[in-house]
Amino acid sequence: MEKDNETITSLAREVMRLSRDDILMHLRFFDRALSALRLEEKQGTEGFATDGASCFYDPAWVLKRYREEQPWITRVYLHMLLHCVFAHQFHCDQLDRAVWDLAADLAVENVILELGLGGAALERDGLLAGRLEGLKEKAGGLTAERLYRYFTTDSLPGEEEKELRRLFFRDDHSLWTSGERPEMTREQWKKISRLAKTELKSFARRKSGTVSLEKNLEEATKERYDYSEILRRFAVPGEEMAVSQEEFDYVYYTYGLSCYGNLPLIEPLEYREGRKVKEFVIAIDTSASCSGSAVGKFLRRTYDILKDAESFFTKINVHIVQCDSQVQKDTRIACQEDLEDFLGKGRLAGGGATDFRPVFAYVEQLREQGEFENLKGLIYFTDGYGVYPERPPEYQVIFAFLEEDENRAPVPPWSMKVVV
Repeated sequence: MEKDNETITSLAREVMRLSRDDILMHLRFFDRALSALRLEEKQGTEGFATDGASCFYDPAWVLKRYREEQPWITRVYLHMLLHCVFAHQFHCDQLDRAVWDLAADLAVENVILELGLGGAALERDGLLAGRLEGLKEKAGGLTAERLYRYFTTDSLPGEEEKELRRLFFRDDHSLWTSGERPEMTREQWKKISRLAKTELKSFARRKSGTVSLEKNLEEATKERYDYSEILRRFAVPGEEMAVSQEEFDYVYYTYGLSCYGNLPLIEPLEYREGRKVKEFVIAIDTSASCSGSAVGKFLRRTYDILKDAESFFTKINVHIVQCDSQVQKDTRIACQEDLEDFLGKGRLAGGGATDFRPVFAYVEQLREQGEFENLKGLIYFTDGYGVYPERPPEYQVIFAFLEEDENRAPVPPWSMKVVV
């Protein structure tokens, strides 16, 4: 029995080696990724799984599937490798896990189908390609991020979702994590992905079918920012009514109480210095291409961050300016109740072409009128198709987009671009 197990293990290891060599021979730009993902046997699991550092496989299961359909093992190996290269395992905790798992599987299978690797081709690939083609038009693309957005906005019928999971399931995602100390970190995989993207450019000149791979690599390697940290760039120092723990000495306080009853030797300060958001402008592009639902989600996300007691002063001065080719409406927000009221009752005004310049001219007019004491910044939520100002203002500017779009013009060098 022990000898049989050794034989199974040895044969499975050879199958895995052959699959690895097949991938490397046809997709040489994945050499570093293959080296980073080591192979480890895990008996009794009946499948494949990865934690971003190791590829775990059940030797008996590998041989069974290899006999049934030889390319299956290479297919699953490449499937897992692409999950790691696209950093899918690092986006679990803050998303709907079941939806993200499906979106990630669909994205990598689409890339594999486009690459057309003969050693990883399955009999039902025609059926898979047909399902993906229908989703591509609905989701606007087949990256995991676009698919996830589509599934969470327009949920799939239950039977269709089950069918997609059955068709595109390849590996177990239960080991995925975005913990603080994974063995292979997000930055390490991003570095590998950048190298693969660079080497892919020369490879793509000789081979078609790399469009989806390039888009997924672009998604995996682009810089991401914490939106709450970005908003804190607009913070200014100020005093607030609260005990200053840094300047309060508990020794004198408790000593006074012990000696004189209810008479402390030193009282805590009733205010403290802090840095919070007090003044800024939210400009909303109300052209026809920016839907009300997208604007509502953006404002809700912004509000959820700012309503935190650590982010907002009690008294604020925020202007929500709606604009297409001209300023349509300005709503002043002085407290959290005003913002809640705007979110609940506000209506978008406009719908014409987009020109960013009127907002900046209007804000400058407000500054000249003394409307702001210390304006730190402006966030412009837009589709990006408009005329940018030529000169930078005296405050920070962030252009916030709902998604990437390679066809729109770049933002001015004095501003910052974020994809919310």
